Amino acid sequence: MNPQWSDRKSTPVSQPQSRSVLLPLAFTLALAGLTLLGPVRQNPRVLWAFLGAAAVLCVWNAGLLLRTRHTGRTLTAEVVLKKQHYLQACAQGSVLLYWGWYWPQVYASAHLLLAQLIFAYAFDMLLGWSRRDTYTLGFAPFPVVFSINLFLWFKPDWFYLQFLMVALGLAAKELIRWNKDGRRVHIFNPSSFPLAVFSLVLLATGASGLTWGQNIASTQFYPPQMYLMLFLIGLPAQLFFGVTSMVMSAAVTTYAFGLVYHAATGIYFFYDSYIPVSVFLGMHLLFNDPSTSPRTELGRIIYGALYGLSTVALYELLGSAGMPTFYDKLLQVPLLNLSIQVIDRAARSRWLRRLDPSALGRSLAPLRRNLAYVSVWALAFAGMSVAQGVGDSHPGQWIPFWRQACEEGRAYACPYLADMELGFCNQGSGWACNEAGLMHIALSRSGEDLRRQDPAGAAAPLRRGCELGSAAACRNLDTLTNGTGASATAPPSLTDYPIILRGSKGEVREQTPAALFALACREGWRDACGAAAAAVR
Repeated sequence: MNPQWSDRKSTPVSQPQSRSVLLPLAFTLALAGLTLLGPVRQNPRVLWAFLGAAAVLCVWNAGLLLRTRHTGRTLTAEVVLKKQHYLQACAQGSVLLYWGWYWPQVYASAHLLLAQLIFAYAFDMLLGWSRRDTYTLGFAPFPVVFSINLFLWFKPDWFYLQFLMVALGLAAKELIRWNKDGRRVHIFNPSSFPLAVFSLVLLATGASGLTWGQNIASTQFYPPQMYLMLFLIGLPAQLFFGVTSMVMSAAVTTYAFGLVYHAATGIYFFYDSYIPVSVFLGMHLLFNDPSTSPRTELGRIIYGALYGLSTVALYELLGSAGMPTFYDKLLQVPLLNLSIQVIDRAARSRWLRRLDPSALGRSLAPLRRNLAYVSVWALAFAGMSVAQGVGDSHPGQWIPFWRQACEEGRAYACPYLADMELGFCNQGSGWACNEAGLMHIALSRSGEDLRRQDPAGAAAPLRRGCELGSAAACRNLDTLTNGTGASATAPPSLTDYPIILRGSKGEVREQTPAALFALACREGWRDACGAAAAAVR
């Protein structure tokens, strides 16, 4: 076994049967006890989800105890703390805490996250003891539950499906196995497998609205310097488990594709970024599980590049089909897991073996070799940051870039601009409502956007803009209704700027006139630059 893939464990501590058999029952009772919490009792569907899950676990507990007494089995638990599990759990927990500070829904769902952890421990113990006499107790359920919740939550009315996702991931780890390098190991990453399966079902049924998936993908960009945060929290696992080459190749491949696409089209493939934050998160904390990844260094580079390219392909495929695109980093991971032995065989082949970079570092100890890869990745990340490949200042998240691209006739630019303006309209900008209405009318005439073929659809944003106090929107609504008159436009006001200047980020914190005009000037609103200078004077 390659030393860099070994995982130090604590000394196993066996628990006698008299205490071991009570562990899943204790977790089951703890899950039932959470029904006393106010947020749980306020929603009958969440309450029944908790009670239903606890009831299933209770029945399973009873059946297991009867079976062990009948067969005379002795059930024991070994406490084994794997570095791979607790380092991953710490990284994922850090993301949840930082993200929740800027999107309160994360903190408001803390009791639901706790319920999933308790359920995961009880389920995993019962499943393990149903198949063998010894259960390994450690931190393994934490990264499974945390990873699932970093990418997909079901809304409260459908929360019971969250328990099913966790159960499916743990069951897949226990039951779906193959022989790899002489060992019987699980095939699929236990968090990515249920995410992919449920994503497919949601896409097939058109039921993505049952989840917070789109909100998750967009709000993970709210915290400042989120890319840097993800880069830093990924370093410990990269140092200890040698997964840097996967992360780096995935990020660099996606960024390189974005550069080529921008050079060819003048716009950005992912619209507001070269690598969306949620995809960058997937590169660090989803697809690169060392247990379900290739063993060879060249294989890991190929594996990472395939993840980056498949994300691009899925984004295009889902977008073209009119489906939610936030599944682009979830659907492919099980297929990549299935391909790792083929990738390793290809990497060891006579044709590719000479390209394996591991030959350069064979004289180095594993930790030093990992440190060398991390250093290269740090340089690449720094270069991408300087070039705005990652970071908070990507121009694609702001309206001026897309207005210019639309005026230049860039493909997809005008429909995306209309979507941006409509989004800001829904957030309360009268100026954005008026612009969204005018853009709707223009697109209905050009036929560029199949969603905006009827000019009458412009009435909704114009009416909303009129209600918000935009005189131009009122005039344009009257023109649309009566069929006569010229369209009216007006510059954004100070009440519009806090909304339209946020781009893809969260709330604009500094809202003094001077700060707003200065921010508008930096984002490309040329008329605001003079106002910014005047405000400073």
